[in-house]
Amino acid sequence: MKDQLQLCHRRTRLIMGLMLLSALNAFGQETPKPETDARPSVKTEQSKQQSEKAADKPQFSLSVRTKPILNLSLKAEKVKLVDIAAEMSKRLKTPVLVGPTLQNELVSIEFSDLILEPAVQLMAPAVYIDYEIETGSGMPPKPLGIYFWATNGEPPLSAAVSGASQSLLIEGDTEEGVEPQTEEDRKRLEEQPLRIEFRNNILSVKAKKQPLAFVLLKLGEELGIPVDIQYETKDVIDTEITKMSVEDAVRRLSPNIRLFLRADLLHSERRALRLVLTDPTKTAQQGILN
Repeated sequence: MKDQLQLCHRRTRLIMGLMLLSALNAFGQETPKPETDARPSVKTEQSKQQSEKAADKPQFSLSVRTKPILNLSLKAEKVKLVDIAAEMSKRLKTPVLVGPTLQNELVSIEFSDLILEPAVQLMAPAVYIDYEIETGSGMPPKPLGIYFWATNGEPPLSAAVSGASQSLLIEGDTEEGVEPQTEEDRKRLEEQPLRIEFRNNILSVKAKKQPLAFVLLKLGEELGIPVDIQYETKDVIDTEITKMSVEDAVRRLSPNIRLFLRADLLHSERRALRLVLTDPTKTAQQGILN
């Protein structure tokens, strides 16, 4: 009986020893860590690219429509004027410049479906627009440059409109050598064959059978602007224009004139910058190409 008890005790100690050894072995083993991929997932990379694109987009809404007439819509909240100007330039395909004193100007504004001039007037203290007008096209004036400016100073006149060539005016009596035949002829010769008057931005022109080139050169002299005669023409002007804007008056003189002018929206003034008499054959070819 005593031997049996000792044998049982030995078996019990052996079993406990094995259990303890098994527990120690299990405790000493390290739990394997899951392997991680060092490369970023495709989804993470796409999210990063989308965030970068979102950051590049302007933080304002600008809409430009050209038909049936050019108009703009804008919604912005504390956005730099230079950022809006840059986006406008892209959409209009026209230089849009901001004056040096407005480089850090913030704009908070909202408007819808306004034509160009009323729209840009809301965006800066003073706005200037340089236009090109083709008298024979029937199209509205084409903006060549838009300037957001302060109330003091003005953009250079050559900012968008430039040209080195200028024709010279040689004075002379265009009816010299013509003998009066009747009393009516005498009275006609006593009158000036060409009279141009420009006051308060209003133009009057009275021309009696005067060469078009001569009329344009005299007009440029009266307006104080350069005139470029790009082809020899025998066109004769016989007209009387009374108290019109320069733009409307020039349209009546010839379909082959390009008039460049600047609109000062703050003071509601339009000032002629340059006159060009174009070659009608080249103008027609250019229209076909466009």
